[in-house]
Amino acid sequence: MSTKPVVIKFFAPVIDITINALMGAIDRKMKEGVTNFTILISSPGGSVFYGLSAYNYLKGIPATITTHNFGSVDSIGVVLYCGGSKRLSVPQARFLLHGVSANFPQNTRLEEKQLEERLKGLRIDTENIAKVIAANTGKSAKEVIEAMLERTTLNPEEAQAWGLVHEIKSELFEVGSEVISIQFQQQQSA
Repeated sequence: MSTKPVVIKFFAPVIDITINALMGAIDRKMKEGVTNFTILISSPGGSVFYGLSAYNYLKGIPATITTHNFGSVDSIGVVLYCGGSKRLSVPQARFLLHGVSANFPQNTRLEEKQLEERLKGLRIDTENIAKVIAANTGKSAKEVIEAMLERTTLNPEEAQAWGLVHEIKSELFEVGSEVISIQFQQQQSA
């Protein structure tokens, strides 16, 4: 068996189909005895639910996870990126931190208690995201929340100073590595 990590290229939003594909790929490879994974991430973000679930999954499995930003890791993508015990970035990349938002379908009517429930959910999501980033950077949750509210964008050097990135490295993987690709194409309307 190869000692090289299995490389998973996650070039996708953080949504149900892509996170299920990521966890499924890892599960299949772990059944084959693989315990070392590199996850290349370039993501515009997506669902808080799926991002936090994927983070907890990556941190809780008996495997070594390296994450590598190969473009842009935005929003809840930063939480997914924090799933790596070793975190790398290419020199020409970015990280975007921002607050959590709620979508309301057109003509939605909410009573006061429903609005309070939604607001409480947003606050808890923000706190959970901040706790994850703080636990992996050495920043306080309060500092992370302030950065999120300011819509902070970090280049790799700034992210390294923050403690988010451990090493800036252009090489993504070794020659001959097994690469599994997870991509998602948004359907274009005609």
